[in-house]
Amino acid sequence: MKCPIFPLSSHILPEGRMALRIFEPRYTRMVKEACEKNEGFVICMLNSKGDKKQNTHIFPTGTYCKVIDFDVLDDGLLGITVEGINCVSIEKIETDPDGLQVAECKKTDGWACDFPIEELGPMNKRLAEIFNTYTEVSSLYDQVKLNDPLWVINRWLELIPVDAEQKQHFLAQKDCRKLVDYLSQLIE
Repeated sequence: MKCPIFPLSSHILPEGRMALRIFEPRYTRMVKEACEKNEGFVICMLNSKGDKKQNTHIFPTGTYCKVIDFDVLDDGLLGITVEGINCVSIEKIETDPDGLQVAECKKTDGWACDFPIEELGPMNKRLAEIFNTYTEVSSLYDQVKLNDPLWVINRWLELIPVDAEQKQHFLAQKDCRKLVDYLSQLIE
């Protein structure tokens, strides 16, 4: 499927939510068209080592998202809340005349994370502390799924302050065990 892409320095994963301020005309058009057609767009991470002319400044894994809420902010800009639906691989990026990039995107399989929540140790408890402390994060969610291992792992990967290249490395894994081991060391 062809999708508009929205490159950012942060990332969102399936079932994640993110609040965005939309001010560039190309992205205002993207949001308007997505809402009119009841479709979404892909949020992807920027590669600081990539080349814009070759479109390697966009990492190859992104997340197809849909707008779930919008509002006009105090500064007059459009504020939207998006929710991640599924991960996609990004290929063949083209640029529209207004600068909006559109890419061929293919849905990718999610991680295999079929283990009990108890194996995550303190990860879900620490995530609960973050959601209780930072209302700007917790207010985005109708439901916090601290008993769902995949949900907990995805939220941690969104939140941890590691570079985009490292996050892309974890997303390329077919088993989330390496990420769980990494997070366990980081959180403990």
